[in-house]
Order: sequence, then C-alpha cells, then structure tokens
Amino acid sequence: MHLTLRFIGEVDGAVADDIHGALSGIKSTPFSLELAGCGTFGPRGREPVLWLGVKRNDALVHLRDRIEAVLVHAGLPPDTRKFHPHVTLARLKNAPKARLSDFVAANSYFQSVPFGVEAFHLFSSFRAHSGAIYRIEAEHPLGELQAMSAEYALD
Repeated sequence: MHLTLRFIGEVDGAVADDIHGALSGIKSTPFSLELAGCGTFGPRGREPVLWLGVKRNDALVHLRDRIEAVLVHAGLPPDTRKFHPHVTLARLKNAPKARLSDFVAANSYFQSVPFGVEAFHLFSSFRAHSGAIYRIEAEHPLGELQAMSAEYALD
C-alpha cells in the first residue's frame, strides 16, 4: 500500500535522475499519520476504487507542497488536481454494488492508530495483466523520529 503525494507520469532516465536529485533536497521532520474513513471513487463505467482516507494532517500537506514545488522547479508541469490523500485498497472489477455499499457503510468510521512517517519514496509503476506493479526507485528519509516507534512506513 502507498499514499501518492504527487503523480509524475512517464519520464525518461535523465528526467528521472533530475527528479531524484530534486527530491533529495527536501528536508522535513518526521510526523505521525492516521488513516480514517473508507469510501469509493472512480469515473462512471469503470471499476470503482476502494480507499481508506487520511485524517487531516498539516505536516503531510506541507510535505506534499514541498514535493510539488521542487518538481515544478525541476521542470515538471504543475499538478492541477486537488490533493486528496488516501490509500487505495483495491480496484474492484464486477463488484456487486450492494455488497460494496454495505462494506463502505460498515467501515466508514474506520480509524487507525497513529503511525510514524519517516521517509517518502520515489516509485516506478508498470501495468501488468494482474494489475500495477510498483518498484521503489529511491528512498528519501525525513530525519530523526523523536519518541515514537513506527510499525508502518508510508510510501
């Protein structure tokens, strides 16, 4: 599972190196995050996406904004989409609508325990017949996490 901070799209190797270099310059303090809520989205006529939401977190928004700024400075076009942080659980093909609605209703008040965010990652992804395949290309540590042990890592 991962939380997308900025979708970059397809780039060649030289641009990917520039992106990695730009992201390496981001320094931030580690923070904690909580997942909260459950829902679906997706365009009509396509399979719905089942997601877990993220409780409002200023540190996450600040990190996302810093990532956006350095990527634009590196030459990428600005991301015009509004940032809606979430973790995708599944893309559902042929899911019975009533069953999916019941699941979302039963889990709409979901809330995780807080977990530490110590790094962000640059991913590449490839479409395969079985779904997307994700590979970590680079890890960008945020710094020392004070007085918190992290069981989970945010990608």
